[in-house]
Amino acid sequence: MTDINNSTGGKSQRLAPDALFALDEPGTQLPVEFDDGGKSSGVESEDIGERIASPFDPSKIEVLTRTPTVSLLLNRIRRNTMDLAPDFQRRAGIWTAKAQSRLIESLLLRITLPTLYAAEVDDDSWAVVDGVQRLSTIARFVAPEVIDAEPLILTGLEYLTEFNGRSFADLPNRLQTRIEETELVVLLIRRGTPEEVKFNIFGRINTGGRPLTRQELRHALIPGRARTFLYELANTGPFLSATSYSVSPERMSDREMCLRFLAFNLNSPESYASQDFDGFLRSAMHEINTLSPAELADLADRFTQAMQAAERIFGGHAFRKRFRGYNRRSPVNKALFEIESACLANRTPAEIDLLAARQSVVERKFMELMDDSTFMGSVSAGTGDVGKVRLRFREMDRIFQETLDA
Repeated sequence: MTDINNSTGGKSQRLAPDALFALDEPGTQLPVEFDDGGKSSGVESEDIGERIASPFDPSKIEVLTRTPTVSLLLNRIRRNTMDLAPDFQRRAGIWTAKAQSRLIESLLLRITLPTLYAAEVDDDSWAVVDGVQRLSTIARFVAPEVIDAEPLILTGLEYLTEFNGRSFADLPNRLQTRIEETELVVLLIRRGTPEEVKFNIFGRINTGGRPLTRQELRHALIPGRARTFLYELANTGPFLSATSYSVSPERMSDREMCLRFLAFNLNSPESYASQDFDGFLRSAMHEINTLSPAELADLADRFTQAMQAAERIFGGHAFRKRFRGYNRRSPVNKALFEIESACLANRTPAEIDLLAARQSVVERKFMELMDDSTFMGSVSAGTGDVGKVRLRFREMDRIFQETLDA
């Protein structure tokens, strides 16, 4: 069984400086996704080209506004009826102690905090989509034990400087009460609202000036084993090595890539027929949540095989576009990751050995694919189109088979 917890000895730096951009045509660069700090994620931005197949039925959309107190929200966290989506991109701990202290100072000054966004799930718990950091900060100050965190000691306050160095217990009773009785505004989507509608609504929300990515939404709204499984796969040595440590985990692009591999291992490309690529990936997360430990271990082994095979066969250009006359590495392309990894996972060890031995043949055939405008379109624009998904899988499998038959 593959050890999917191997994470390269605690390395946190995931971006290789020479893997951020690649020339498409002279003077142009492939567009990349960016993290919250404005840095390249190392992944080429993607146009999935999805469309709404049918309008939403307004009668099925139920959005409520709630104004619970801080004390009530902490009770929800304490009783596990509020899911802060562990390891979510806007997770606890990404703010400095000073930034967290300033938020507490806002509560003390009775400054209204931005609206929190959540979805009600089947067991009457709330899945927090936006506001994880704010709630985690408040919990860390008032009741750190509910999130298993170190107590927050106020620092760097701008107005209430006399409280620097104090904990919640050190505040006067009246100020403790003020915080506990502060009402926060929560926009809550009720559980009867269809899942695709929830994703559409939350996809329109700008948090901190940047919309949530689709994988961030899946992570927040689909709890279960899939969350941790994707994290584990994205932190394995084979994945990090095959992607040249160039994919930033900040906005979960790495986990989406792993999910795409899993989706096409659990379902054949021919089974994708809905034109809803996001729905296809959501269904895969739900399916992962139902798998047994043995089935997950088998998928992890297949993933490891695919990562190691891709690196052996494509080297430092695995999962990346290549252009004649340009040697700089392109950013990782999600559609290429999907087809190279899934197709290689279906090959036997002997076939992979032969493909690696005939690496130059694979490279030549791959460059021919890069010269094919139809194939290039299938990994560049409208990548969620049914015909393009099937075409790119068919073509990648073809060059592998032709290489084996050579």
